[in-house]
Amino acid sequence: MLHLRKCIFHHILPPPPTASSIPPISSLHRLLSATSIPFTVEDYLVANCGLSPAQALKASKKLSHLKSPSKPDAVLHFLAGLGLSRSDFATVVSNDPRFLCADVEKTLAPRVVELTDLGLSPPDIARLVLIGGCHFHSSLRRNVDFWLQVFSSIDKLLAVVKVSNCLLSSDLEKVVKPNLAFLQGCGISVSKLPKAYMCRMVTTSTKHLQEALARVNEFGIERNSLMFTRALATFAIVKQATLDANVQLFEKLGWSRDDIAQGARRAPHILVMPEEKVRRNLAFLTGDVRLEIPYIAQKPALMAYSLERRLLPRHRLINFLKAKGLLNTEHSFFYIATLSNEKFLLRFVHRYEDSIPGLPAAFASSCAGNHLWEQL
Repeated sequence: MLHLRKCIFHHILPPPPTASSIPPISSLHRLLSATSIPFTVEDYLVANCGLSPAQALKASKKLSHLKSPSKPDAVLHFLAGLGLSRSDFATVVSNDPRFLCADVEKTLAPRVVELTDLGLSPPDIARLVLIGGCHFHSSLRRNVDFWLQVFSSIDKLLAVVKVSNCLLSSDLEKVVKPNLAFLQGCGISVSKLPKAYMCRMVTTSTKHLQEALARVNEFGIERNSLMFTRALATFAIVKQATLDANVQLFEKLGWSRDDIAQGARRAPHILVMPEEKVRRNLAFLTGDVRLEIPYIAQKPALMAYSLERRLLPRHRLINFLKAKGLLNTEHSFFYIATLSNEKFLLRFVHRYEDSIPGLPAAFASSCAGNHLWEQL
């Protein structure tokens, strides 16, 4: 193991200068003249790290104390030693500009050693740097070891960390373990949690999870329901005050408590949608399409679709085909809205393009916000 560590340090630490690498006097003089040019962080980030000028300007604000390229040079050598490319440098630095200020020998190299001790290969470590480099400033051993046991493989762990890397630094004893125990008590294993929600659920306060569970119970979502995990995850990532405000919004718009509970049981995410989207979608569904609120509550997916890119273009196309006498069969708007794009185009666009030249283009234009039906 000691020999392996020496090999790792030798591979990732900058090599000491050799006699052959020392330039002759004339070259040294030119080098000193060149280095008299003031060091500028922005130029360094563009030239050496591959950042765009805009990215460099943003990152440089966190590196204003840098007066020399010596430490960043060592860090870039460290990254290259892990097998990362110039484009990877840009990813790491844009995600965490202060990574360039890390001490390679005292901070970064020890991270590589401890991760190697846990069985991670150099490519695994390189992937971890790319998505969680901001956590390399302190020890990762305990957290990575814990999550490797939970997920059983580095690939599964990296897939979660890619969505949110806070797992690498969260407090295991005070936060993570109590939350996992709470979730297990609800019959939920980590593997069942949506990746988009998992990190926030296991790193929030246990009290917040308990409040989310109370809301799930309030809406009558049973633990054996397919929506239970999704509902708990949805309610756990928003503040209770925000959830209360959204429930009140639905009530103001004419939904009864039963309607709200009905909708939440089928699509809990409608209770965390932006207010403007709730208002506009509901106004369209009850006004243009003339659907009743109890019906919408039974089909809450209608509230979640994009009004501009899906609901409105499809509604106008169907009305256009009816006005042309081409569509005599009645379809529910729910059927129209929930068809996949491929099936919708096949059944309601391509089927009629011989009769109406330009129909596919007109529908595509409508989905982009330009409604040109009257020109057909």
